[in-house]
Amino acid sequence: MLKRIRQILAALSITAVTLLFLDFSGTLHPFLGWLAKIQFLPAVLALNLVVVAVLVVVTLLFGRIYCSVICPLGIFQDGVSALSAMRKGKKARFSYSPEMKWLRYGVLVLFIAALVAGLGAVVALIAPYSAYGRMVQSLLAPVWGWGNNLLARWAEHSGSYAFATREVWLKSLPTLAVAVVTLVILVVLAWRNGRTWCNTVCPVGTVLSFFSRFALLRPFIDTEKCKKCHACEKKCKASCIDIDHMKVDYSRCVDCFDCLENCKFGAMRYGLPARRKAAAETAGKEGDNGRRAFLAGSAVALTSMSLHAQDDKKRDGGFAEILPKRAPEREVPVTPFGSESVRAFYDHCTACQLCVAVCPNNVLRPSKDLSRLMQPEMSFEKGYCRPECVKCSEVCPAGAILKITPEEKTQWKVGTAHVDLDLCVVNRDGVSCGNCARHCPVGAIEMVLSDPDDRQSPHIPSVVEDRCIGCGACENLCPSRPLSAITVNGYEIHHKD
Repeated sequence: MLKRIRQILAALSITAVTLLFLDFSGTLHPFLGWLAKIQFLPAVLALNLVVVAVLVVVTLLFGRIYCSVICPLGIFQDGVSALSAMRKGKKARFSYSPEMKWLRYGVLVLFIAALVAGLGAVVALIAPYSAYGRMVQSLLAPVWGWGNNLLARWAEHSGSYAFATREVWLKSLPTLAVAVVTLVILVVLAWRNGRTWCNTVCPVGTVLSFFSRFALLRPFIDTEKCKKCHACEKKCKASCIDIDHMKVDYSRCVDCFDCLENCKFGAMRYGLPARRKAAAETAGKEGDNGRRAFLAGSAVALTSMSLHAQDDKKRDGGFAEILPKRAPEREVPVTPFGSESVRAFYDHCTACQLCVAVCPNNVLRPSKDLSRLMQPEMSFEKGYCRPECVKCSEVCPAGAILKITPEEKTQWKVGTAHVDLDLCVVNRDGVSCGNCARHCPVGAIEMVLSDPDDRQSPHIPSVVEDRCIGCGACENLCPSRPLSAITVNGYEIHHKD
């Protein structure tokens, strides 16, 4: 019964989280967005102490059920492992293996060091929620988008406009490559060895393991009933049951309850250990190492919580080909409205791609810069950040983008535009334009005489920096190709009026 309940909750959880990354309209986020906010690492980076405290208390009470019910990457591995078990003769294929402490804690130390040093790319590589989000957004979302577009075309032919087409394009080749490699590694490990990733690589699993050692309710072996048939050990995908020594490594147990279901003699039970003495002996075998691990885990949690923490050619009038826009080299990256500074944004961002998934204007995409690889940045080749849109601030679970209103957004300055007159079509092609000034939503661009002393001289754009908020409308709508004559550079520290 416990296993069935766990499976139902896990199926609901991973389905809802997956839909968050596929829902490009953002309609599900008001109802399901809390599932992103209760993921462990985003909660830590957002300094959401209530969520972190609840997850720690739940782990102390029930063990690592977070890893089997809430974490989408853990649930995904369970699914792969279950598929592997369907093969003939492979239903009982595991065996006990000792904890690989050197690898487990080495990865955790590297992870914490990367957090402290602000190396978001390293953090994003192994953070479980981010890894899952990246796989869904890079590999599944395009298929979802193509399916939506097929439905939209079919509906349009039927006289219905219930579906709107969505442009599907490659946002970042490096991020796609990382997602593919991550998927292959996870599938191979889970197919062969169950929860190897969770108990040797995953930093969240390692942090929670410090607390799960002392869980109040836990699977335990009734030594009086156990026949040492090893059925439970062979079904344990965490490889944490050692029947020969009658012990369970609770730091690695993820409460999947497979052992309970497969014990024919009722020797595997879940709850308070039948004998306090037996429980004390089990904990005593870990000795001082367990106590030191608990203290180290507390220190890790406190340290973490203190951190700031390809395009189709288009045609103009059906005749002239228009070259696609190319992203310029920016002096400072432009980060979303609601991020207080470039440093604060990249320190908190886990590169989960949730904001990229919901951006309706195709402005956010994963960075290709090695220092912030896979973390989002704004670019304006396909659209600009419309003043009325605040979807990214509504869905960010890690506090990298603060929740703001459309009214607040017009007062939030993330960058400023700069004009390259050599690229401007007024100077380059000898035509009149003013497209940037007409479409600037805050009136930050004025058309002025190129020669103040000659009233017949052409009008060229001039940026009023005090008004510019960095939305990128001017850069996006500039007719100059392949580079726009106006480039938006970000502010290191954002300003608010």
